[in-house]
Amino acid sequence: MNLEEDNTKTTLVDQPQENQEAAGDGDNITDEPKTEDYGKMLYGLVFFFFFPALIVFFLLFYVVSVDRCDHYRRRCKLRTPCCNQVFTCRHCHNEATSTLSNPKDRHELVRQDVKQVICAVCNTEQEVSGLCSNCGVKFGEYFCEICKFYDDTIKKQFHCHECGICRILLYS
Repeated sequence: MNLEEDNTKTTLVDQPQENQEAAGDGDNITDEPKTEDYGKMLYGLVFFFFFPALIVFFLLFYVVSVDRCDHYRRRCKLRTPCCNQVFTCRHCHNEATSTLSNPKDRHELVRQDVKQVICAVCNTEQEVSGLCSNCGVKFGEYFCEICKFYDDTIKKQFHCHECGICRILLYS
């Protein structure tokens, strides 16, 4: 072995301090988690606890908004006795049936004739009522059993016995 060759060999002792740690010296081992580990744990907790709630919220929002009505906010649909179809309100029914190609098929829904409603949350068909018989959801903040009218927007509605329909109180 040459003396020149012997001087060119490097050992672990000759390496700088940071290279010794990188080389696996073993002196820098700790049991404390690193900062990025805390982020991973936090992400895991958020995912574990909030993801199921997010899914439930999305499903409820999706189910209720699939048949969104432009006329009223409510959590039920009406089974129309005249044509045995499902609509979100009498206006939606009347708009759909007024555009039928055959004039003999065109008709309007008499809202007092409605006997069945379908819950927009659990899809249970049932007799007209203010609450779902299956899941207990309130179909609307305002409910008139005479008119079979549901509305989630409070506008000071009341049933006028003289007119036979629900009205909005304009001033008190």
